[in-house]
Amino acid sequence: MTSTVQTANPTEAVTKRPGRWLALSVLVLAVLLVAVDATVLGLATPYISEDLKPSGTQLLWIGDVYSFVIAGLLVSMGSLGDRIGRKRILLVGATAFGAISVFNAYATTPEMMIVARALLGVAGATLMPATLALIRNLFHDPRERSLAIGIWGATASAGTAVGPIVGGFLLEHFWWGSVFLINLPVMVVLVLVGIKLLPESRNPSPGPWDMISVTLSLVGMIAVVYAVKEAATHGFTWVTLAAGLLGAAALYGFVRRQLTLPAPLLDMRLFRRRGFSGAVLADLLTILGLSGLVFFLSQFLQLVQGRGPLEAGLAELPAAIGAVVAGLIAGRVARRFSVRAVVSGGLAAIGLALAVLTVIDGSTGYLLLGTALLVVGVGAGFSFTVTSDVILSSVPKEQAGAASAVSETAYELGAALGIAVLGSIVTGVYRDFTGPAGTPPEAHESLGGAVEAAAGMPARTSEAMLDAARTSFVDGLAIAAGAGAAVLLAAAVAAWFLLRGQRLENAAS
Repeated sequence: MTSTVQTANPTEAVTKRPGRWLALSVLVLAVLLVAVDATVLGLATPYISEDLKPSGTQLLWIGDVYSFVIAGLLVSMGSLGDRIGRKRILLVGATAFGAISVFNAYATTPEMMIVARALLGVAGATLMPATLALIRNLFHDPRERSLAIGIWGATASAGTAVGPIVGGFLLEHFWWGSVFLINLPVMVVLVLVGIKLLPESRNPSPGPWDMISVTLSLVGMIAVVYAVKEAATHGFTWVTLAAGLLGAAALYGFVRRQLTLPAPLLDMRLFRRRGFSGAVLADLLTILGLSGLVFFLSQFLQLVQGRGPLEAGLAELPAAIGAVVAGLIAGRVARRFSVRAVVSGGLAAIGLALAVLTVIDGSTGYLLLGTALLVVGVGAGFSFTVTSDVILSSVPKEQAGAASAVSETAYELGAALGIAVLGSIVTGVYRDFTGPAGTPPEAHESLGGAVEAAAGMPARTSEAMLDAARTSFVDGLAIAAGAGAAVLLAAAVAAWFLLRGQRLENAAS
């Protein structure tokens, strides 16, 4: 692997598009849209549990079906943007995202909520690859592009901070569906301003959009992630095995087909580049180790420590602050030292912070939690910004959509697997708690269900049941944190070897 990624077009060094920074401001609105939506769900989960009364399994599906669908469609949508135009697919996707958010807000059953989240995943699959691909085509100078990617990542991190705070305010004053309606004003601004400011870009010779490849990618990703989720939750069954085999066969067929098509949806030769593969793997393992824990953290802050939604949102702020600051300087630090030092160091920092969280209990003070979240944010900001830069710089700008989609697929697949595996650890440990006589079955489904059930029980019995339920929930959370720490430390070691010799460009040549 060469140590310096070469650009596809020698004239890119002197081409600086006027208005590129204003155009970037539109792109970060799309990132903000997705980040806010992802974070408010965790805060709203206790209220959704109380209102819709989902089972534990349904609650996990509400949490991860968005990631399942988006992971299955990202490569296809990224490739579609390369073909029909990234601006077009971004604006259409943003409009659909806003409209489907209304469907989420007014869901009346767990099944309807799961369908709404799945449809939101279809719309969301158009957004992130298009934003990164447009950045690749807007910023030809590598240093400017690194800064633009840092701003892009910092906005995503800011969204994780704004989402809980705004969501917490809404949950304290309105019903839970209001947290999805905040997508609408952002979508309106994005579309109206984007029509004026964003330049259109596409692959001039894209070839046809192969529907067989689209189907194989979708079926393969969803089936594999479903099999992992079911195996983690219920153990291996014939249905789980069949889903896993179907997914593996579909993905194998997808790869084989891409290698034979003259214009594939995804150029599989990209994975022969050690830096590209290493960056993708680092992203996947990082999110896998983090997402399951993050999904349950809001429940810990609210249902175990008794914080209100707004207070819980503010408590998660250090992670976003750390990620914003680190993301803005990550490119400069990676050039000063090395790509592998920054990425591996960031992953190791996250792993150590998660290891510290294995000692938490219901009375853990905020100093420990806040410090751990700050370290997690700094590590993630460094790692994700640099790996995104490596992935985006590794391909010609004509393939930017597909390459961006690979990066986002790793992110979403890691999120789905993290919620499925680590979330199932929390749920599995929680379900085994021993409550007093009279504990209803629904109390074992989720902590939210236990809190709701306690309202109709005698005071002494409800207090004993909640103590047992909260202790069991925290035990599961600590085990999940330990598993996440192991994954992150292993990812740090892998990144150190796979990103050896990888460097960011200093100038286009």
